[in-house]
Amino acid sequence: MGLQAALHLLYPPQCLTCDALVTTDFGLCGPCWRETPFITGLVCDLCGTPLPGEDPGHTVHCDDCLTLARPWARGRAALLYKDNGRRIVLALKHGDRLDLATPAAGWLRQAAAPILAPEMLVSPVPLHWLRFLRRRYNQAALLSAALARLAGLDHCPDLLTRPRNTRSQEGRSREGRYENMAGAIRPHPRHTARMRGRKVLLVDDVMTSGATLAAAAEACLTAGAAEVSVAILARVAKQP
Repeated sequence: MGLQAALHLLYPPQCLTCDALVTTDFGLCGPCWRETPFITGLVCDLCGTPLPGEDPGHTVHCDDCLTLARPWARGRAALLYKDNGRRIVLALKHGDRLDLATPAAGWLRQAAAPILAPEMLVSPVPLHWLRFLRRRYNQAALLSAALARLAGLDHCPDLLTRPRNTRSQEGRSREGRYENMAGAIRPHPRHTARMRGRKVLLVDDVMTSGATLAAAAEACLTAGAAEVSVAILARVAKQP
């Protein structure tokens, strides 16, 4: 009997979000799987939100992305921010469930497969250092590191910095979110050469208005990135 099989006998794998037994590590039981809103089918090519209808054979955009000028080129999301998707994000973000980063990155890699490129530089959306001290980790950095490893891409955890401690985005209007993030994210001076002329993939846990991702993308483009794309674990959006 192999070591892994012996460990499974002693410690049977449990569902990521409940105590039910499952057949593989980092798996979801049947009920939790059904409550996890994975995004499939036709999606907006800029933010990954699901759209109604069949694939028309060309890129399509949601109403938000038709209204707003996104500074990034393409985007994908793995989950809708609701039901078990919301619980997973909150557990990773505030519940010290660092073990969720690996399976979540696997879902994100599958969702982002159409926008990944061989020479992409992967980086997380940064936290301000005070928030990092309180939380002790950056959940976006855990996701980006695992995603880069799974996809075989270059990873830079501190490509960007967040010198201004922005106030919470919760409860703000779309305009308020963008005003709050204006100039809040900058390229790290030690790493600007790494992104110059390269495609960059920014990773974050949740996208609502896109204000934070826009600030991060603009910082990359200012530093000379050839193109920026985004990969988000969960998208706040209505179901089609």
